[in-house]
Amino acid sequence: MKLYTMAIRNLGRNRRRTLLTALSVFIAMMMVMFIQGMVGGLMGNVIRNFTKNDVGHVSISTLEYRRRERFMPVTEYMRDADAVAAAVRATPGLEGSVSEVAERIRFGVLLSSGPNTKAALCFAGDPAVERRLLMLDRSVRAGAYLSKPGEAIIGKGIAKDLGLKVGDVLKVVTQKADYGLGFKRFHVSGIFATNVNSLDGNLFQVSLDDARELLGAAGGATQVIVLFKRYEDSEKNALAIAAKLQKEGLTGLSVLPWTRSGSFAQLILMIGKIYAWIDIVIAFLGAFVIANVMMMVVLERKKEIGILKAMGMPRREILWLFLMEGTLLGALGSALGVAAGMGLNILFNRIGMDFSSAMASFSWPMDNVVYNEVNPLSALGIFLLGVAVAALIAFLPSRKAATMDPIEAIRSV
Repeated sequence: MKLYTMAIRNLGRNRRRTLLTALSVFIAMMMVMFIQGMVGGLMGNVIRNFTKNDVGHVSISTLEYRRRERFMPVTEYMRDADAVAAAVRATPGLEGSVSEVAERIRFGVLLSSGPNTKAALCFAGDPAVERRLLMLDRSVRAGAYLSKPGEAIIGKGIAKDLGLKVGDVLKVVTQKADYGLGFKRFHVSGIFATNVNSLDGNLFQVSLDDARELLGAAGGATQVIVLFKRYEDSEKNALAIAAKLQKEGLTGLSVLPWTRSGSFAQLILMIGKIYAWIDIVIAFLGAFVIANVMMMVVLERKKEIGILKAMGMPRREILWLFLMEGTLLGALGSALGVAAGMGLNILFNRIGMDFSSAMASFSWPMDNVVYNEVNPLSALGIFLLGVAVAALIAFLPSRKAATMDPIEAIRSV
C-alpha cells in the first residue's frame, strides 16, 4: 500500500505530463476498441451472408453427396431430411441457440420455352424460410415472389434468353433421384435482377415441395443447413448435432461446421487473426510514449532514487515503484479509452454503417448495413491488454532506476 500511495503521489507531481501520457494511451485504446467492434461487426456480416446463402453455420448432407458436392448429385439426397431437421431442433444443449434450420435442394436442369432451351441451376427451399436467408424476394423487379405451388422466379438473363415474361409457362427437364427423367411445368411468378450476371443468367428458384415432386424425392433434400445465434459456437454445436443424429439412427451423414467448409472460410478466419495482431501493434504504439516519460522521470529523480537507496529501500521496491507508476498511467488511459470506444460501438451498433456503395458488386444477396459488435468481455480483454503493454514498456526504465548506483545518483546534479 505504501508503494501504491507513493506512485499515486509521484504521478501528481507533474499533472500535465501525466495527463498527456494518459491521453496518448486513451486515443490508442479507444481506436483498438472501436476497430475491434467495427471489424467484429464486419466479419459477422460477411460470415452471416456467406453462411446463410451457402454452407450454413453447420451443413448436413450424405457422405457421398459431400464427396461429389461440386456435381450436385440428386441421386445422393437425404431420404429423411424432415427427420434430420427435427433431430437438429431437438438436440440437447442447443435450446434457444438455433435461429434457422433450412432444407434445400440444388440441381442442374434444362429449361425450355417454345423453341428456346437453356441449361440452368435450380435452387429449391421453403419460400418462407428463404425470404429471410436467400432474400431473392428483394431482387424481384417484375411480378412477385413465390406464393403457391407450381410457381418459379427466374433471373432476368434467363427471361431474356428464353423470351419469358411474368405469367408465362416454363418447362423444366432434369434427371430424377432414381436416374429417370423428370419433367414439370412452372408458371413464372416473378423475374429478379441481382446485377450479378452469373446469377441472373443461370439461376431460378422454386419451392421445396415442387422440387421434390420433380425429382421424385418425397421428404428428401440434398442439404440441411443450420444457423445459430452465435456463429462462434459452430464447431461445438456440430459435434452435438452429429451425436444426436447418430443416436436417432440417422447414419451415413456428414455434419460439417462452416469453419471447415473450404478456402473462403479459412481466409475469413485468417483475416480475424491479422486484425488481432493489428490491435496489439496499435496498443504498443499508444503506450510507447510511457517509455519516454518514464525515462525522463528516472533521469529527473536520479538524486531522489540515490537517497531512497541510501535510506535502505531495496532494489526490488524501487523497481516496483516505477513499474507501478507506468502501469497506472496505462490503466488510466486504457480505462477511459475502452469506455469511449465502447460508447462508439454502442452508437454504431444501433445506427449501423451502410456499405451499400462499397458492396455494390456483391448486391446479391447481401445485408449491406454493418453493425458494430458490442462485447463486454472483449472490452475487459482490451483493458487488460493496455495495462499489460504499459507495464511491459515501463519495465526497462524501472529496471534502470532499480540498478542505479546510489552514490553516483546522489552526486548527480
